[in-house]
Amino acid sequence: MNASVSGDDMHFMKKNSRRWIQLIIAVLYNCNITGFAKGSIYQGRIKTMCVPGLNCYSCPGAVGACPIGSLQSALVSSKYRFPYYILGTLLLFGVFLGRFVCGFLCPFGMIQDLLYRIPGKKIQKNAFTRKLTCGKYIVFLIMAILIPLCLGVPGFCKYICPAGTLEGGILLSCLNPSVREMLGSLFVWKNLVLFLIILSAVFCFRSFCRFICPLGAFYSLFHRFAVLQMAVDEHKCSHCGACQRFCKMDIQKVGDRECIQCGECETVCHACAIHRTTVMQSGKDSPAKTSD
Repeated sequence: MNASVSGDDMHFMKKNSRRWIQLIIAVLYNCNITGFAKGSIYQGRIKTMCVPGLNCYSCPGAVGACPIGSLQSALVSSKYRFPYYILGTLLLFGVFLGRFVCGFLCPFGMIQDLLYRIPGKKIQKNAFTRKLTCGKYIVFLIMAILIPLCLGVPGFCKYICPAGTLEGGILLSCLNPSVREMLGSLFVWKNLVLFLIILSAVFCFRSFCRFICPLGAFYSLFHRFAVLQMAVDEHKCSHCGACQRFCKMDIQKVGDRECIQCGECETVCHACAIHRTTVMQSGKDSPAKTSD
């Protein structure tokens, strides 16, 4: 690290550069200005393409499809055709990006980051929150896989997804009177879920990402072999544990399944042992040892 740049300055620059990337990505995902003006959903040719992050198909500005929503829709209709496209797309995102998507390319992740900046007493990570991270795998299996397959209903999108309620349900109901007329008890339930998730995100860092998000659960399965990874130079590392203590996610080591590759741990590593890398790189800087 350059001696003229303090650790606090480096942290500020990295954090703000990530914020800008998150904002740009959110705008690119939702750049259909006409949809906001008319209260309609874009259904052009590129809408069949999935974006990497959690972004509702029904958002008036959305120009791409949500991967977890597309997966559920494909599973609902899987008795008619095998979902090759969406499975291939998800595998591609997982293998190349992994949880880098969660840290940089997810609009709802950005929303939670901003909510956590609201002043107040915060719930720090602990052994219990580490156990709660298993919840997202249960949600993924039951709500995003089994219910669509067995009941023919997109369980996560229909009953839980806060991004869908915020970006789709609320926005469309505000912009389109015909949508408001169709709202019922399910919309009330979804708003209650959204309220609880937003409230929890104010006090608990990225509560939805850590404990509920099925997309994050899927991407975490690739943490050992995704192309983009966080790396630790074991020759430089002093094993002081500063990175693990500083990280607000429930990581046990840099680069494990809970690491969203935000890169903030680089700023607290006094040995300058942490950096971003790819699995193709060789030499003494190798991908971080991981732990489940």
